[in-house]
Amino acid sequence: MDLQLSGKTALVTGASVGLGRCIAKMLAREGCEVAIVARREHLLHSLAEEIQAEGGAKPLVIVHDIMDASAPQAIHQQVMQRFGGLDILVNNAGGSRPFAGLGTREQWDDAMSLNFHAGREITHAFVAGMQQRGFGRIINLTGPDEPMIMNGGVPPNGAVHIWAKALSRHVGASGITVNSIAPGRIHSEQVDEKLLPTPQAQQAWVASNVPAGYIGEPQDLASLVCYLVSPLARYITGQVIHVDGGTRRAAS
Repeated sequence: MDLQLSGKTALVTGASVGLGRCIAKMLAREGCEVAIVARREHLLHSLAEEIQAEGGAKPLVIVHDIMDASAPQAIHQQVMQRFGGLDILVNNAGGSRPFAGLGTREQWDDAMSLNFHAGREITHAFVAGMQQRGFGRIINLTGPDEPMIMNGGVPPNGAVHIWAKALSRHVGASGITVNSIAPGRIHSEQVDEKLLPTPQAQQAWVASNVPAGYIGEPQDLASLVCYLVSPLARYITGQVIHVDGGTRRAAS
């Protein structure tokens, strides 16, 4: 299937490892020119080299902490200088924030800033340009909204889902879609090193929680991203799609 992505410009945050890295590579394989953002410069440059080695266009490497107040303007400026506009934005940067107790005000502020405000502000920096161009695709990588422990990274998922739904209604007439994808347990730095760091822990999690019988691979999610950001997915917007092998117990 031709996803009609050749020549589209895409920005992926949190692109240095895991899901973001896989998404950036897959978008480049589909013909997108990509800008990749993260804090670890050496990993971004190795990703850029991998993309070029596969025949993709040289990516725009942006080394920045998205929680920095200057990030939205700085990222917007570099993307506009290189590409002149942006078609696709994938807000992938974020992280779990488990608390030993109830969490302090500072811990909650940090979790909300990383997992909600940072992506929202970067998005808002690009929306006007997408409206002028009459095309845009915004994807937010979030997470579960069924908390198992006190974790500051979970409530922002709900905030993103509601904000993204509101944004989809605001920009829909301009040819822009806005969707959220909530990954389940997918092999990544966070899952393999922090949440389920041993084969035994992964096997136990799968046995108790995953009807599909295995932990997903990054490409299981990246392939959905590529479809949702394509012109073919023009009528899919305002949705929260769970990619979790059936882990979620609720029907909606």
